[in-house]
Amino acid sequence: MPASIADIIVVVKWWRHLLSSLRVALNLMRILLDGHGGDGAPSVVIDALARARANYGSQVVLGVVGQQQVLAPLLAKAKLQDAITLIHADEVIGMCDAPGKVVRGKRHSSMHVGARLLKEGAWDAWVSAGNTGALMAISKLMLRTIAGVDRPAIASLIPSMKQASLFLDIGANVDCSSQHLYQFALMGSCYMQAAEGIAAPRVGLLNIGSEAIKGTEVVKEAALLLAADKSLNYVGNVEATDIFQGVADVVVCDGFVGNVALKSMEGTARLILNHLKHELSSAPVARIGAMLAGKALRRTKAAISPSEHNGAPLLGLNGIVVKSHGSADGYALACAIEVARREVEADLLTRIAGAVEARV
Repeated sequence: MPASIADIIVVVKWWRHLLSSLRVALNLMRILLDGHGGDGAPSVVIDALARARANYGSQVVLGVVGQQQVLAPLLAKAKLQDAITLIHADEVIGMCDAPGKVVRGKRHSSMHVGARLLKEGAWDAWVSAGNTGALMAISKLMLRTIAGVDRPAIASLIPSMKQASLFLDIGANVDCSSQHLYQFALMGSCYMQAAEGIAAPRVGLLNIGSEAIKGTEVVKEAALLLAADKSLNYVGNVEATDIFQGVADVVVCDGFVGNVALKSMEGTARLILNHLKHELSSAPVARIGAMLAGKALRRTKAAISPSEHNGAPLLGLNGIVVKSHGSADGYALACAIEVARREVEADLLTRIAGAVEARV
């Protein structure tokens, strides 16, 4: 009896999972970067590759995709031409390009080529600091979503008084249903289990109050779905002022609220750091105090700096895609590479697919 399409898909997924596990076990992880993504590209991308190469050595295979005539001389100047795989792409997607136009209008762009290679299994993860809308649209078109996931979500780790919390969605979906928020919670919980090693991540729903009667109808319905799933460690509504207190490991909201909240957090962090820098260099006594408290100040900067938490995974896709902040420097982009590495190592796709399949 001939095998059905469903049977073939199951076998293909099983082989992909086996090959991925073998590559991780043999330290043959492969991570590909967008050579033209971000405000500082391509020089920032080369800097990030150099940092990642120094961090991982030969344990991680690194590649970059983009215009060869632009990237090859930069790789040679950084003495990375033999250490980094360069894949040519004719076109570049700008930060201001409309996602709807570039999805089919620039099929030979670095984003298209990167997503296509990820789909084909040539690489294990794809990292870009480019146009967020274009990256999401192209990735969703080429990779499709995991069975049972209606929409992918962009997530981000944010600092708190205890440990980092995962915040999603931060911009992929402006309008969400209660079912979408429930799926975001499932994927976020899987991420924190796999990538951060938290056995039972606490899941909170971002709301304007902790009381069950607060919020929109969508949020109230989502709360019921989350509370009904006993496999989730749902802790109820979370107010914005509580996020940094570490009351939840996963904080769920729609993309509009999440994007505004995250950018407000990043702006506040930069304001605090800039004020500290100005005040601690304003007078001789202040500079002496800064020298004495140098280690504590550096730890504080590391805890709240957006660069330290750069790298937003696009959860729900049939492939590991990580979005870096467009204004990221080389260090921040290297942090995004580390996010991708942890996802591959934790076999995140299999975990999310299993969690969603169990509830469909």
